[in-house]
Amino acid sequence: MILNQATDYAFRAVLYLSLLQPGEIVEAKVISESQHIPLRFLLKILRSLAKAGIVKSYQGVGGGYALGKKPADITLKDVLEAVEGPIRINKCLIDPDYCNKQATPHCPVHYVLASIQQTIAQEFDKYNFEQLKEHMKQN
Repeated sequence: MILNQATDYAFRAVLYLSLLQPGEIVEAKVISESQHIPLRFLLKILRSLAKAGIVKSYQGVGGGYALGKKPADITLKDVLEAVEGPIRINKCLIDPDYCNKQATPHCPVHYVLASIQQTIAQEFDKYNFEQLKEHMKQN
């Protein structure tokens, strides 16, 4: 399982916004330059994050982006799913019709993969951006 580049950039953008003062608005260009994220790609990512309520978008003069929630209320899972959709490690876990054996309910492989998927989701959900922010302050 490899996270896509957009998710990596989304993590960095949300962490950057987490380090700002609550309610502080910053232009996408500033995020792009400070995090070395191509601006056009970042704008697409920020739209996904805004749709999920993770960031807020402000239009017009003085516009830009700010967190839509407190850093403690945003998990890595929230960001990952905003960009990539639900965590799924195999097609049969998305839709039983993908199983070429049509055996999803009693397939030991499906059972184990579902357990692994649940563990991965729980791990991503365990870490929030307040924790990452505090970790940065320590280093």
